[in-house]
Amino acid sequence: MTRFEPNLRIPGPTSLPPSVREAGGRQMINHRGPEFGAMLGRIQAGMKPYFGTTSDVAVLSCAGTGGLEAAVVNVLSPGDRVLGVSIGSFGDRFAKIAEVYGANVDRISAEWGTAARPEEVRERLRGGDYRAVLLTHNETSTAVMNPIPELAAAIREDAPDTLILVDSVSALGAVPFEMDRWGVDLVVTGSQKAWMAAPGLAMVAASERGWAAMETARMPRFYLDLRKHRESAATGETPWTPAIAVLYQVDEGIRLMDAEGAAAVFARHEACAAATQAGLEALGFELVAEAAHRSKTVTAAWIPEGLDWKPFNAEIKKRNVVLAGGQGKMTGRIFRVGHLGSVTVDEILGAMATLEAVSVVTSRPVEVGSAVAAAQRAAIESASGAKPAVAAGA
Repeated sequence: MTRFEPNLRIPGPTSLPPSVREAGGRQMINHRGPEFGAMLGRIQAGMKPYFGTTSDVAVLSCAGTGGLEAAVVNVLSPGDRVLGVSIGSFGDRFAKIAEVYGANVDRISAEWGTAARPEEVRERLRGGDYRAVLLTHNETSTAVMNPIPELAAAIREDAPDTLILVDSVSALGAVPFEMDRWGVDLVVTGSQKAWMAAPGLAMVAASERGWAAMETARMPRFYLDLRKHRESAATGETPWTPAIAVLYQVDEGIRLMDAEGAAAVFARHEACAAATQAGLEALGFELVAEAAHRSKTVTAAWIPEGLDWKPFNAEIKKRNVVLAGGQGKMTGRIFRVGHLGSVTVDEILGAMATLEAVSVVTSRPVEVGSAVAAAQRAAIESASGAKPAVAAGA
């Protein structure tokens, strides 16, 4: 990022490292040729450690929502009883997709800003024979990260035959995920989040039990049929014309992540999350998410009573920092700061300095220097003596 480019602090799409941007401008290749097959193989192999699986990964040319639809239609049949566990807008969307295709969806809806409780999921599972449970790993509308290991363990203990489908669009690649060890059956992510690429690809991994369920599922599917993707991948192809330019970018993004090392990628996201949360609190903003389950990729804060957000945000934009507003019933009530992908602590410190400066010029009661100092302290404490985060692509 240069000083002429915006400090894009939204939950996605994320800023692209220079080499990823360049990769997207490469000339097209034959998507039925060996060069494409080699790239597709690298991407699928490179993603498996981040999914935490040895199973196959399908790469779909669609948005993350298309990946969620693929997860639903490939393993479920009309009339199947499904438990939709929602903690915000995207959990509601996941459940709605299943309903549209004819599933019989029961819902658990946590208060926005809180995570799902394993004991509540366990209690609901005891009351019925569910074919699947839908979980959101990271809910960007509320900046809450669900405890997937605990939720999956509860499901496995009380309903061992129930499929577990996880929306990890805005988390996978930024935080550890152990699909095989946790017993998760389908996981979805998207190119424009932690993978540092443009929008246009959804990646779906399925367990062997998930792949087996596709043979008996009766929901309609054609373009999103994961079996076709698995068959085509065996010969180095996709069944339909893929988004080649985005694949170039994901390929380069994975190369950068591997060069940095997965542990360092996760630590960088931890440090940026800690810095963002501490900086906002130092500025007097109350965070939306409960402390125990705050997201590592996006932070949400309440707009204080008496603060006219539109002119306040306009001043922030003038200084080249772009924040996100609220979604759904949070529209106009909160703002969100994204910190995922190629994000660095320096970019977060810059965003906090801007928020601080705008607070001063709009006569909000803040101590000059407090937000940046708090953010920097939090980042250092998070790193626990590790080397400072380096920009991806540097």
